[in-house]
Amino acid sequence: MRYVDVFHGDADGLCALHQLRMAEPLPAGAQAQLVTGLKREIDLLARVTGGPDCEITVLDVSLDRNRTGLERVLREGASVRYFDHHFAGPIPDHPRLQAVIDLAPDVCASILIDRRIGGRHRAWALVGAFGDNLGAPAHALAASLRLDQAQIETLRTLGEALNYNAYGRSAADVMIAPPELYRVLHRYADAFEFAATSSIKELVERRRSDVATALALAPISVNAHGAVFRLPDAPWSRRVIGTFANALASRYPQRAHAVMHENRDGTLTVSVRAPVATPGGADRLCRQFDTGGGRAAAAGIERLAESELQAFLRAFHAARWTV
Repeated sequence: MRYVDVFHGDADGLCALHQLRMAEPLPAGAQAQLVTGLKREIDLLARVTGGPDCEITVLDVSLDRNRTGLERVLREGASVRYFDHHFAGPIPDHPRLQAVIDLAPDVCASILIDRRIGGRHRAWALVGAFGDNLGAPAHALAASLRLDQAQIETLRTLGEALNYNAYGRSAADVMIAPPELYRVLHRYADAFEFAATSSIKELVERRRSDVATALALAPISVNAHGAVFRLPDAPWSRRVIGTFANALASRYPQRAHAVMHENRDGTLTVSVRAPVATPGGADRLCRQFDTGGGRAAAAGIERLAESELQAFLRAFHAARWTV
């Protein structure tokens, strides 16, 4: 049997797979092919070849964006388990597909896996949830573990650092490429032990530096309900776009935010956060544009043409942010 683990290379995808493989390890001697990538690399099933001997586990990537690949590997005879919380569209009805899709704004893939395995590795679910900017659900999970505030802060910092590491144009922009980061992370059953490693401490410091640079910028468009920031084409801006959007959302919970950075081809990559107080509508906004998608609270557009910028600003400020 061939095993393929397909997962988003951010905190949520990493922690979801880590929990699952600790609770449900592969048979002795078996190894899974790891298929992952940076934050904007979503069409991951296109890289997978199916077959009757193939068992595929997919975590934290949009079914809608992977529909063609999913239907193909099912035709090729593979069995697929699919855990996700992004917009999915119609879910294929197939005997070899097990789809666990929950679009609630307070759910992420790490929480879905936490439910599946009965909370056996819950500290890692907190890390994934914090990385996805789901502070309230993360604190609810922390209460069940009776963690003190310093321990909660350690897991929050770890989740934010892992999520920050997923942003970039290529592996050259990030400190640790997602496949290697997973292999390192998977050596640690204890999240606190992993958080204390020198590589994570270095990642945390780089994130803080990039956020400080971004916070010095003024928005290009702002009103009482939302603010839009534009970052230059630079490695730091490509790394910080999602983290900066999350930081703004936490600072101004009544306000929506969009953070964009310039690409070398003249397009813009956009990261959108619905207001924390009304965390819905980000996916609807981004799906109005080609290459847009995501989930209710947080979504993005991979390539927005400069000619579409004014249309995006109008749509952003006119958006209805609902739970």
